[in-house]
Amino acid sequence: MTGGDSGIGRAVAIAYAREGSDVAISYLPREVVALIEQEGRKAIASPGDISNERFCAKLVKAAHKQLGGLDILACMAGKQHAVDKIADLTTAQFEDTYRVNVFALFGL
Repeated sequence: MTGGDSGIGRAVAIAYAREGSDVAISYLPREVVALIEQEGRKAIASPGDISNERFCAKLVKAAHKQLGGLDILACMAGKQHAVDKIADLTTAQFEDTYRVNVFALFGL
């Protein structure tokens, strides 16, 4: 799971554990690991940048190996840049948003 460190992603990670799933998550604070482990499940923490295609490949391989397989890929991570006017959004910000919100899905 990507984005399991806060908000909806955090809630989903904990819910999966409560339903009997072991969970592998990128960018996972230790607090969430403890909550998953309290549910009697295994938690794999893999910090990294999902906009990097190489990291995505390593993340999936590590999760598969450490959990003995993967059944679900939950892509909860997202990025946006708040601007007052669309014209204020830079090309770099736009590209960064797509690297996280779209390209990472293919890398994963």
